[in-house]
Amino acid sequence: MIHETAVIDEGAQIGERTRVWHFSHVMAGARIGANCTLGQNVFVADGVTIGDGVKLQNNVSIFSGVKLEDDVFIGPSAVFTNVARPRSAVSQREAFATTLVKQGATVGANATIVCGVTLGRHSFVGAGAVVTHDVPDHALVFGNPALLKGWVCQCGGPLVFSENEGPKTAVCESCARAFERTGDEVVRA
Repeated sequence: MIHETAVIDEGAQIGERTRVWHFSHVMAGARIGANCTLGQNVFVADGVTIGDGVKLQNNVSIFSGVKLEDDVFIGPSAVFTNVARPRSAVSQREAFATTLVKQGATVGANATIVCGVTLGRHSFVGAGAVVTHDVPDHALVFGNPALLKGWVCQCGGPLVFSENEGPKTAVCESCARAFERTGDEVVRA
């Protein structure tokens, strides 16, 4: 479903059952997977890759250099950058830094993701956060700058890890998945 006010440039690839809403623009060379939703006023630049099952809420721009894996959620008006030190008078198209948002990650409304970082699998960036460094898998970060505040399951439920010696363990209260944590590495148990 492509809304009549959306602009899809020739050469853009859009997967089956993907919906593109009012006033959105997908440039040539962009690749969007199946079962995605692009809300109102979404922009997807040339060369961007978006996986399956991704939801981009209203007013999100995905610039060249950003890659979204499967099942990513980007909240309303979240912002991505692609140049570390932009200047109007200096062309930096060859200097776009890569930003990777891994499978199942969530970026809250009005968050800013500075270029060159990786958001780990099933990580959760809180609304209004400013992310300037990589975020580990299953990490909950928020604030300006975004700091590690906890851990979340792939379902979004909180993970509270034990304080025993060796690997820490947690069971999600929402879905009963079990996890182990060693330092900043969280894996399914």
